[in-house]
Amino acid sequence: MGGGPRRRPAAVRSTQSKDGTGIIRIEFPNAPNAKDDNLEEITWDEFFEKFDESNLALLYQEETASGQRSNFNKLVGRETAEAREHGESHASRRHGKR
Repeated sequence: MGGGPRRRPAAVRSTQSKDGTGIIRIEFPNAPNAKDDNLEEITWDEFFEKFDESNLALLYQEETASGQRSNFNKLVGRETAEAREHGESHASRRHGKR
């Protein structure tokens, strides 16, 4: 099976508080920008707790247009993902909620 470091759950240090995990990310250790000092590895339990608490969905791409393995992923609000699924290409949490 394929080797190399696996994806890791991480939080953006500057967004964390005493009360919990801040903005979450999925870190790819072999990616060109993987050495981001502002990311702190967290447990998958912490990641999914924040994921559920924030009502997030994961958008991802398995392969690039040329057939290469892709690391592209984006965490978005579930309502945004549902709206995009129904053809609203510019859907965002920011629109209409202030």
